[in-house]
Amino acid sequence: MERVFFDITIIILAASVLSIAFRLFKQPQILAYITAGILLGPLGLFTLKSTDSLHMLAQVGVTLVLFMLGLELKIKDLKSIGVVAILAGVIQIIATFLGGLFIAILLGFSYVSSLYIAIALTFSSTIIIVKILSDKRDLASLSSKISIGILLIQDFFAVIALIVLSAFSQNKGVLTPFDFVWVGIKGAWFGIWLYIVSKTVLPFLIRISSKSTEMLFLFSLAWVFSIAALISMPFLGFSIEIGGFLAGLALASYSEHFQISARVRPLRDFFITIFFVLLGVESTFKHIDTILIPVLVFSGIVLVGKPFLVMQTLAAFGYKKRTSFLTGINLAQISEFSLILVFLGTKLGHIGSEVSSILTLVAIITFAFSTTLIIKSKKVYKSFEKYIYVFDGTKRKEEIELEGELDDHVVIIGGHQMGQSVLDALEDGEKVVVVDFDPDIVKKLKAKGINFVFGDIEDIDIQEQIKLDKAKMVISTIPDLEDNLELIRRLNHENKKAKIVVMAYETNEAEALYKAGADYVVLPHLAGGRYIAKLIKENHLGHLERFKVKDLAFLR
Repeated sequence: MERVFFDITIIILAASVLSIAFRLFKQPQILAYITAGILLGPLGLFTLKSTDSLHMLAQVGVTLVLFMLGLELKIKDLKSIGVVAILAGVIQIIATFLGGLFIAILLGFSYVSSLYIAIALTFSSTIIIVKILSDKRDLASLSSKISIGILLIQDFFAVIALIVLSAFSQNKGVLTPFDFVWVGIKGAWFGIWLYIVSKTVLPFLIRISSKSTEMLFLFSLAWVFSIAALISMPFLGFSIEIGGFLAGLALASYSEHFQISARVRPLRDFFITIFFVLLGVESTFKHIDTILIPVLVFSGIVLVGKPFLVMQTLAAFGYKKRTSFLTGINLAQISEFSLILVFLGTKLGHIGSEVSSILTLVAIITFAFSTTLIIKSKKVYKSFEKYIYVFDGTKRKEEIELEGELDDHVVIIGGHQMGQSVLDALEDGEKVVVVDFDPDIVKKLKAKGINFVFGDIEDIDIQEQIKLDKAKMVISTIPDLEDNLELIRRLNHENKKAKIVVMAYETNEAEALYKAGADYVVLPHLAGGRYIAKLIKENHLGHLERFKVKDLAFLR
C-alpha cells in the first residue's frame, strides 16, 4: 500500500511540474501528462512498481471521462449544429477512416491493428480545440462553430466505436458477422433495460439524493460504478468504461446533471491524469527505427490529410477558403478518445505495445503542432492564402440579400442580441446591412426584409460585398480583438470618415482598440454597470418586473 501511495505521489508531482512548464509554452495539459510518463518510463528516471494498482486507477479515470461525456452529450444537440457540420463530419470520418485503414494495411499492420489505427486517426480533440478557442475568445467565429459541430459528430461516432470494440474479448482475434449481430442484440437488450430504469426508478433516486450535494455526489458515483460493473459481467461482456458512458447518458436529461458534472469533474481530472501519465510510462521506444516511418506517416495524415479533406468538403459546400482553412487547422490532431481506444485495445489484447507506442507518439506530435497552428491560425492562413485558392467555394445566392445601392449605410457585424438592439434603435429608412453566420439569425433578417450577408466579416470578399469603403458607420458586436483591429486598420485605410464602434471584454483590449482608431469601444461589464446605475438614479427599481418581462420577450 505504501508503494502505491509513493508511485501516485511521483506521478502527480511529475505531472504538476510538467503542466507548469507546458503552460508557459501554451501547450495542452494532456501533452504534459504523457511527457511526464515518458520521462518516468522509457527514459528511466523512475520505475513504477505498483502497475496493477495504477492500471485500476487509470481505468477509473477513463470510466469517469466517458461518464462525463454521456452526462453532457445529448442526441438533440445534433439538431443545433447544422446540416453542413453534420455532412462535413460524416464525410471526414468515413474518408479518414478508409484512408487510414488502407495505409496501415499497406505498412504491414494486421487487420485488427489497422482498424484501431484508422479509428484513432479519425477523431480530433474536443478538449484541446475548445480550450484554445476559448482562450482566444474565438468560439463565436464561423470556423469555430463548424469545428465544434464536426467534433460533436465525431464524439457520437467515437462512442459507437468504443462500444463495438469493447464488446469483443481477447480471444476474438478475427471478428465475424455473428459477433456484430450478437453485440447488437446484447447492446439493445441492455439499452432497453437502462431506459426503463432511467424513466421509473432513477427519478425517485435522484429526487431523494438531490436534497444534499454530498448525497447527490455519492449517488452519482454509486450509479456509475454499479452500471459499469453490471455491463462488464460475462453475460454482457462490454467494458467497464462503456458502462460509465451509458450511466452518464441516463442522467443527462435531468436538471441535476449540471451539479453532478461540477462535483465529479475534479475527481475525473485526478484519475485521468494517472491514465495519461501511465500511457507515457508504458510507451516503448527501444525499436524507434522500426516505428519511426509509421509515426511520421500517420502524423502526416492527421496534420495534413485531415485538414485538406475538411477544406475540400467545406469548399464544396460553398464556404470561402479562409473559413475552410481555419476549420481544417482546428481539427489537425487526434483525440483523447483515440488514446482511450489504445488503452482499451491493449487491455483486450487486440493490439500490442508497438501500436500503442506509435499512436502515443502520433498524439504527442499532433497535439504539439496543432496547438501552435490553432494559436497562430490567422498568421498561418496569411502565409498560405495565395496557395489555397482551389478551396475558395462560391457562396450560394440565398446567403446574400442586398437590395439597392449601398452607400452612406450602417454595417452591423453580428445580428444577435446586441446587434438586434442596434437594429431596433435605427430610424426607419436607414440603410443597413448585417453580417452574420448564424442560420437562425439570417432567417429572421430575411423575414424582416433586412439586408444581410451570411458569412464571416474576416472574409475579404464579404468586406467588399458590404461596401465597407462607403459605409458611414460600422458596428462590430464580436469581441475578437485581432479581428476588430484588422477591421479598424482596413477602415482607416479605405474609409476614414466612417464611425467605428467595436466591442471588447478586457480594459487592455479596449485601450488597444482606441489606440488603433476606434471611435467607441463597448465594454459589456462597464455598460451593464452604467445601466444599473441609471435605473437606481432614475428610481426605476420598482419597475424591474416590467423590464424583466420586456427583456425576456426580446430574448425569445
